[in-house]
Amino acid sequence: MSYAPFDWLDDEARRRADAGLVRSLRPRPAETELLDLASNDYLGLSRHPEVTAAAAEAVRTWGAGATGSRLVTGSTALHAELEQELADFCGFESALVFSSGYAANLAALTALTGRDSLIVSDAGNHASIVDGCRLSRAATAVVPHADPEAVRKALHSHGGRALAVTDSVFSVDGDAAPLAGLAEVCRGADAALLVDDAHGLGVLGRGGRGALEAAGLAGGEGVVATLTLSKSLGSQGGAVLGPDRVIRHLVNAARTFIFDTGLAPASAGAALGALRLLRREPERAARAGAVAVELYARLTEAGLTAVRPDAAVVSVRAPSAESAVRWAADCRTAGLAVGCFRPPSVPDGISRLRLTARADLTRKQISAAVGTVLATAPLPVS
Repeated sequence: MSYAPFDWLDDEARRRADAGLVRSLRPRPAETELLDLASNDYLGLSRHPEVTAAAAEAVRTWGAGATGSRLVTGSTALHAELEQELADFCGFESALVFSSGYAANLAALTALTGRDSLIVSDAGNHASIVDGCRLSRAATAVVPHADPEAVRKALHSHGGRALAVTDSVFSVDGDAAPLAGLAEVCRGADAALLVDDAHGLGVLGRGGRGALEAAGLAGGEGVVATLTLSKSLGSQGGAVLGPDRVIRHLVNAARTFIFDTGLAPASAGAALGALRLLRREPERAARAGAVAVELYARLTEAGLTAVRPDAAVVSVRAPSAESAVRWAADCRTAGLAVGCFRPPSVPDGISRLRLTARADLTRKQISAAVGTVLATAPLPVS
C-alpha cells in the first residue's frame, strides 16, 4: 500500500482551478516600468530616501533582527520611541508595536475578550479580524455591513462583557465605517469599540492622524485602535493603541506579543522615519485622498461602476471573476499594476479591480492609469 497522505491536495487544486481561483506568487524586480496602483504605499514613502536611510541606520545600530521576543531580548529603545510617537501622533495614551498588523488584531481580539464575552463584528471586516474572533473563543455575532443599529441589537442581547470591532476603512470597497454611530452604540451598551485603522492612518484625520482622530474618538476610554506600519508608513509591522491599562494588559496577555519575535529594527526605524516625515509634510495625507477622488470621478464619468472612496482605495466593479482576472492581467500587460478582488475574498460575490491612490502620483500618471483601465475594460465604456 502506497503512502500518500497529501493526495487530497490534488483534488483541492483541481477544484480551485475549475473555479478560476488559483493564486500564485509573482516576485517583482527591484526596479520596474509598471505604474503601481496595486500596493498600499499610499504616501509613496516605502522608497523615500529619508525612510530607507532610517531603516539602514536602525540596522547599523541595532542589528538585522530583534533577536527574540519583546519580553526577552527583542524590545529596544527604538521600539519604545516608535510606540511613544505613534501614540502621540494618533492621540492615544499608549501604543504597543507588533511584527504585523495581523498579529496586532489577533492580540487585541484574543486578549480583550474570552469565553464569557461577545464580539460584534462587521460582515466586511478584514480576515485578520475574522481570525481573531475565531481564536478569541468569545461568542461572535456577525452583523450587516456598516449598520450601527444591528450592532446595538446584538450588544443588547448579551448581558456580559462585549466588544464591537470594525475596519475604519474597508479594504475591498474603500468605504468608511460609521464610527460616530458605532461609538454611541458602544457607550450605551457599556461595550468597548475596537477599530482597525490600517487604511485610515496617513490618509484620514488632521495631517493623516487617522479615522479615529477625524471622528473625535482618539484617546477615548472605551476605544482601542489597531493599525499597520506597512501601508501609509511604507514599512512593516503593526500596533495597538489605547488606554495605558489596555496596553499593559496586552503585554501580559497577548500571545502574539509574548511568543513572537519582536519587530525587526529596520522596520521600526523606517516606520519612525516615515512618521516624522508625515508630521513635517501633512499635505501628503490630503493629496492621497484627492488622487483617489480624481480616479473615481474620471472612471465613473467614462461609464464604469465604482464606489466613491472615503480614503485612498478605489473599487471598480467587474462583470465576473474571470473578467476581473483578465482585466487586471490586461492592465499589467499595458504597464499598470492593479489589485484584483474576487470570491471568496469578496463575500458579496462581486469581483472588482482595486486601485490604490498614492500621494506621489503625477497628473500624467493619473491620466495614464485612467486611460489604461478604460482601454482594457471587459465591457464597452459609454
